[in-house]
Amino acid sequence: MSRIRLLSETVASQVAAGEVVERPASVVKELIENSIDAGARKIDTVIRRGGISLVRVIDDGCGMDRDDALLSLERHATSKIRSASDLQAVATLGFRGEALPSIASVSRFRLTTREGDAVAGTEIVVNGGKIDIVRDGGEAPGTQVEVRSLFYNLPVRRKFLRSENTESRNIEHQIHLQAIGHSQIGFSLLRDDRMLFQLPPAVTLADRIRDLYGIKLLEQLVEVNGTPSWNVRIDGFIGQAGLSRQTRAQQLAFVNGRAIESAFLTSAIREGYHTALMKGQYPVTFLFIELDPAAVDVNVHPAKREVRFRDPNAVREAIVHSIQQTLGRGRVAWQEKFRGPLIAPAAGPEKEAPDLKLRPEIATPRESHRELPHLGPTVAGVADPGHARVPDTAGQARRLPIPRADSTDDAHAQRSQQISAQQQFQIIGVLSKLYVLMENADGLVLVDQHAAHERILFEELRRRMEEQGVPTQKLLLPHTFDVPPRDADWIERNISILQKMGIGIESFGPDTFKIDSLPSFLDVSDPAQFMRKVIDDLKSAGNSTSAMRLGEEMIAMTVCRHAVKANDPLRYPEVEKLIRDLLDCDLPYCCPHGRPTMIQISLVELEKKFGRKV
Repeated sequence: MSRIRLLSETVASQVAAGEVVERPASVVKELIENSIDAGARKIDTVIRRGGISLVRVIDDGCGMDRDDALLSLERHATSKIRSASDLQAVATLGFRGEALPSIASVSRFRLTTREGDAVAGTEIVVNGGKIDIVRDGGEAPGTQVEVRSLFYNLPVRRKFLRSENTESRNIEHQIHLQAIGHSQIGFSLLRDDRMLFQLPPAVTLADRIRDLYGIKLLEQLVEVNGTPSWNVRIDGFIGQAGLSRQTRAQQLAFVNGRAIESAFLTSAIREGYHTALMKGQYPVTFLFIELDPAAVDVNVHPAKREVRFRDPNAVREAIVHSIQQTLGRGRVAWQEKFRGPLIAPAAGPEKEAPDLKLRPEIATPRESHRELPHLGPTVAGVADPGHARVPDTAGQARRLPIPRADSTDDAHAQRSQQISAQQQFQIIGVLSKLYVLMENADGLVLVDQHAAHERILFEELRRRMEEQGVPTQKLLLPHTFDVPPRDADWIERNISILQKMGIGIESFGPDTFKIDSLPSFLDVSDPAQFMRKVIDDLKSAGNSTSAMRLGEEMIAMTVCRHAVKANDPLRYPEVEKLIRDLLDCDLPYCCPHGRPTMIQISLVELEKKFGRKV
């Protein structure tokens, strides 16, 4: 007797449905994507009991006539592709023709649809994949799909569903994704007769983000307008340096309007932030990647959550470059708050103003002050910046002059005018020998002197090592190691980059390499294991990796040891130089570990704290 049998149509439909319909949120996703492809401008969703009891999606799209409505319930029937060549450039969210028949095979299904110029519409009722009723309907133009008792005929699948609250949150998240990806469409969600949100069509993406997540989050985002390459365009919004989350919940990426979950995109976004992000944290992104549909394959995942790029390196480089460029523009706007002159107060009756400037250190021995470490002229000196010393004359010049008893108010006023002509911040004092307090046009600024000095030393040390080369040290005995064929091919193609990073590496046979030198600032006990980790890290970092990328972690550890610490008292000129050097950094708003260097407390916030504003 034959052991191979053909599955019945019912079983085959349920097996296929398992790939498309995982939970109620999958139903909502597929139905909303169909509505978007139909040109809908408004999509309303109604759910009960987390979508297990009821999911209803109503749109005002183009609708269907009776023949098309019946064909839409046949497997692999679609209006979006005509031939196999169309799969090479899919421009719609749906294309397989599996969503409606899969959903109908595991639920009690009702479809009503009407074209805009039709007198009557069509109503179709399906139970467990079998059509029960086909008749005229009187619904408004568009399409309405009602899914009841999901998985009623698959109890094994049904008991794997989560609680009603969990399923409802998954549905809400799915609609949020569609609302962000298609901000020109209005969305609403009614849960158990309670309206959770009602989003009108938005003019801009910023409006949609504000409606969904609030104005506070929007104010912490920076618009991405990276220079597009010849085939990839990146836009959207990303979080400022220092804004992060413990999960990827708000790290959203869209490829041609399709929400994508991809380790590849996550890695590229992480690389774009680099030292602007704390380890273990994830950035907040609303990133849109637009490219030729022929350059991306969307037919690689049953639920269409993943895609494959024809040129992944080009996409990675575009993402990394756009994020870095955006953070760089944010730096310019950030610096402007501290650059221009302060607006002088309006003239009025002359009153003696109290002196609230930073008090000079008085009667304190010079040796108790921590001098700001400076980087030496050579790379060797750079590696240990704490050994650099300033001559005594320079140390004396750094002392904050103690006001003499005969100093006049005119002298104080003249000095204040000179400072304000050069900067827009006024140093007030130092809190707890760690936080520099400053006043700028927006209010109060707190600077972590340790984090700020870390960033300054990190960028100077990295810049010098990139310009002068990475100091290397020969190994006592060369080490050989074997790698898989793919890694061997990658090393062969990138051996020059590894050598620029201070790694003396050369081929030593098929899939075997020899290492005879390593950067002098690294302490490596197992060179072979170290190289395997380096290869994995650099492969995930992409082609734009800096020649000093390998040593940046060690640089960060080095500058952490040599940067000024808490309880290190600094003189006024040192504090002022620290702030000025920080403002000249490429990423002044965070230390090499991703922690913020500055915190702004606005005047509005202070007025609310003191009850001056409600």
